[in-house]
Amino acid sequence: MVEKRADRCRHWVGAACRRAGRSGAAMVLASAAAGLVPATFAGAARPDHAPALAATERHHLPISVVHLGSPLADSQSSNWFGYNQGALETDSVFSSIGASWVVPTASQKVKGQAEDSATWIGIGGGCVDVQCDLTDPTLVQAGTEQDVAANGKVTYDAWYEVLPAPEIQSTIAVHPGDTITCAITSAVPGVWGITLTDTTDGQGFTETVPYPSDETTAEWIEETPTSIGTNGANILPLPNLTTVSFTGATANGQPAALVANQGIQLIDANGKVIGTPSLPVGGDRFDDCAWAMACAAP
Repeated sequence: MVEKRADRCRHWVGAACRRAGRSGAAMVLASAAAGLVPATFAGAARPDHAPALAATERHHLPISVVHLGSPLADSQSSNWFGYNQGALETDSVFSSIGASWVVPTASQKVKGQAEDSATWIGIGGGCVDVQCDLTDPTLVQAGTEQDVAANGKVTYDAWYEVLPAPEIQSTIAVHPGDTITCAITSAVPGVWGITLTDTTDGQGFTETVPYPSDETTAEWIEETPTSIGTNGANILPLPNLTTVSFTGATANGQPAALVANQGIQLIDANGKVIGTPSLPVGGDRFDDCAWAMACAAP
């Protein structure tokens, strides 16, 4: 086991060193025409990925680590809060991940301001080690989004994404309070099966996507997405959200065995904590609380 991990990590660290200093946004801007999505998605034609970026695209980027946090939240980030496991901590790479969650109700935090959030699971994009000295620049992920327009209108949707391509939105309807079950699995190296089901009303989608993931992190996350366009990359403001409850978290087909120091807090530009995960219960469930410095366990 250790030798396998060491071999894989040597390969990965070499790739990471070659990409050192490149943010997720830079990867997107350098590779807008990735061609990493299938021809159809939930019955809708795939959007064309032309060489030039559209005026604005929505992305769910790798973790932006600000600094180490407290023993109850290993890292603090400007775009993620939830839980992250890394290969150097677990002594294993990740070929599958799963979980269920309840879609939160979103509302406007600041009048006249557009605000966005996303709830998802993914492989890649997180911290490889407990200290977060290394991060995985690849990311395959799927989840739901809860967005508030400047006029206060709230919209909900489901999506998946493989970086550096932008998110691909599903045509299924998503409502606050719905229970979502999601799984991402690589049965064949370099090929990923993504399944998302709204168990409340039975809608869902399944996709098979070729993607060269480094497979060194797994995560269960509430995020403030990034808007990328002609004005550059901007992390979007966090709306008000009801508590997000993650349950049944798995990694590599087994209960995830989450522990407290794998938690990540979200902080704003002033360093104030604005999103916090609860302590994990049973190693496979936890709550995410927006606009909170503490979050009660489920």
